[in-house]
Amino acid sequence: MNNSLLANLIAFYEEDPADPFNAYALAIEYSKSDLREAERFFDLLLEKHPEYLPTYYHAGAFFAALEKVEKADGIYKKGVELALVQQNTKTHRELLSAYNNFRDELDD
Repeated sequence: MNNSLLANLIAFYEEDPADPFNAYALAIEYSKSDLREAERFFDLLLEKHPEYLPTYYHAGAFFAALEKVEKADGIYKKGVELALVQQNTKTHRELLSAYNNFRDELDD
């Protein structure tokens, strides 16, 4: 992990913790090296910024990789529904595809 990148992301988050992008960037960066911190930031996003659509694709994949199947399933479902509500067709397709792949892997 690039320590200067992480330091910058932490500084951005500390400067404006209400901006969901700052927590999202930290969750993504931490997912490469510190799974506990990544989980903490994904959970924070899902709880405090449930309308922040970009979270759902990466959080679903993250929790699926941790084999937290029920949590990943719920995240993907909520993301698919939220994309419909927000009328974001591209993200809806991407989330639906990721969710279907996730379900297919469970069936194998």
